[in-house]
Amino acid sequence: MPLTKSKGNMYPWVTHTHSHLAGKCPHECSYCYVQAMAERYPVMKERYSGPIRLIESELAVKYGSGKTIFIEHCNDLFAADVPDILIGRILAHCDEYPENTYVFQTKNPNRIIEYKYRLPQYKIIGTTIETNRWFESKAPCTDSRYINFRDLMREVQGQYFVTIEPIMDFDFSVLSAWMIYTRPSFVNIGADSKGSGLPEPSWEKVSALIEALKAAGIEIRQKSNLERLRN
Repeated sequence: MPLTKSKGNMYPWVTHTHSHLAGKCPHECSYCYVQAMAERYPVMKERYSGPIRLIESELAVKYGSGKTIFIEHCNDLFAADVPDILIGRILAHCDEYPENTYVFQTKNPNRIIEYKYRLPQYKIIGTTIETNRWFESKAPCTDSRYINFRDLMREVQGQYFVTIEPIMDFDFSVLSAWMIYTRPSFVNIGADSKGSGLPEPSWEKVSALIEALKAAGIEIRQKSNLERLRN
């Protein structure tokens, strides 16, 4: 089976993506693009509905070497409801191909600490922090993500990033402080591409956040979809 080349508006620095898991993401975020696709396409609905489960055939995919692979880009490998045995088997698959860089992004960063001795040598670990404010989701709230992500960065060696996408309206002093205190290797910032009706900040507030983080020496990787907020 071939490995999937990264495409679309994902991350340009990711070369490939791979998902071993089927089932609906336990976090059930209202803006989830996977669930939006599942509503349109029967094959997506079949795969990303029901309980979290492992597709055994995906463990046979050959990764080769020299790639940057986003693992479980359609789910959250470290969500609380994902069984430990599935996480272990997926990480073991990555271990078979040590000459790649693996991307793990989670809204439950505290759980990665449990696997700090089982993660690949070359890895980029990220979390999503859409805002500092409360919004409806079954994922851990963003303030706990911030705290746990800082703890994770102290516990596990690697490259780290925060994704502020889809960016929601926020309190400038709080969100900028979270990023500056965390000091990730880079921050991705993007807007809602799915028309989810989210509360969005003004371009002036977004621009001020970008400039503050740049002034603090944090690299900003800005998504093209953010330009919509400028107009």
